[in-house]
Amino acid sequence: MSAGAVIVAAGRGVRAGGDVPKQWQPLAGRSVAEHTLRAFAGHPAIGRLVLVLHPDDIPTGLWPTQPAADIVTGGATRAASVLAGLEVLDGDVENVLIHDVARPLVSADLIDRVLAALEDYPGAAPAMAVTDALWRGQDGQVSGTEDRSGLFRAQTPQGFDLKAILAAHRAFVGEPADDVEVARAAGLDVAIVAGDERNLKITGPEDFARAEGYLRRDMDIRTGSGFDVHRFGQGDHVTLCGVRVPHERGLQGHSDADVGMHTITDAIYGALAAGDIGRHFPPSDPQWKGADSAIFLRHAGALAKDRGYRIGNIDCTLICERPKIGPHAIEMQSVLAEVLGIEEGRISVKATTSERLGFTGREEGIAAMATVTLVPM
Repeated sequence: MSAGAVIVAAGRGVRAGGDVPKQWQPLAGRSVAEHTLRAFAGHPAIGRLVLVLHPDDIPTGLWPTQPAADIVTGGATRAASVLAGLEVLDGDVENVLIHDVARPLVSADLIDRVLAALEDYPGAAPAMAVTDALWRGQDGQVSGTEDRSGLFRAQTPQGFDLKAILAAHRAFVGEPADDVEVARAAGLDVAIVAGDERNLKITGPEDFARAEGYLRRDMDIRTGSGFDVHRFGQGDHVTLCGVRVPHERGLQGHSDADVGMHTITDAIYGALAAGDIGRHFPPSDPQWKGADSAIFLRHAGALAKDRGYRIGNIDCTLICERPKIGPHAIEMQSVLAEVLGIEEGRISVKATTSERLGFTGREEGIAAMATVTLVPM
């Protein structure tokens, strides 16, 4: 059975500064909350996502609507907010992960470790062993030292058997430090799994810079290029980037011969080191004869998403003397955007001639070239 995740985002985060709570502030192009939600929404074991919001934030446009999550109104305390989120999941999942929205760098490996521990324990939580010396202080001076052996810095997500932690929260009185305290008060064993130093909690303004530094270092940017050619044959139109353009001749090819879409598709495959169209849709297979090239492009876009990438931008150049591309370029961008599910502003379609040189200059066919950039989701 899949697990659920409760993302607690009802706090005010005043120590972080800014005009809005820290979870809604920007971090490397997205809000802190969106980074956190994406980490869980993209994990294959998470079947349901719950976002707990402060009642003042619900009518605003601050919180992200994607990835999709169940929206729940939080309570006056963190414990009350967690309980509200757990109540929504009751009966739908076996295990639940409870996570602070202000930890946007949670990794899939960390989620895996917590879920794996729940196979043997009713509770599991990540933590980092304390390695620094511990002092007591008074009046600005060191007043004593403490033994650090056996001490850990707690992190989230903290995972539990849903029924067990729900019953524990319902019975708990007071304001606990975290959900592990609630679990232990109910007699639940909680396993410690290895935490992650990068799984920092954004508390003050300086933490935004630290988190962004980690994110920038992790940017696995991929670039791919594509090139394709189709010769002219009989016909009364050409299909370019999904748009039917009237012309006295058509383009020849096994599919619909959309040289623009083929080129962009190959560029995406290239960025993924996944071969070309022929590898995924062999021309020897009769089912692809006359096929709509949007099938190929949609497959390449979905493959990129499955591997954790989104399309940063597409730049496609069509090379021909005729037909004229300019009057149709905006429509082509719109069609490509719809097929790939991205913004039109990330797509450029333009054209050039070869100054009457070569096969395109002799109007024997159309060539296309494209560059695609993929960035991590």
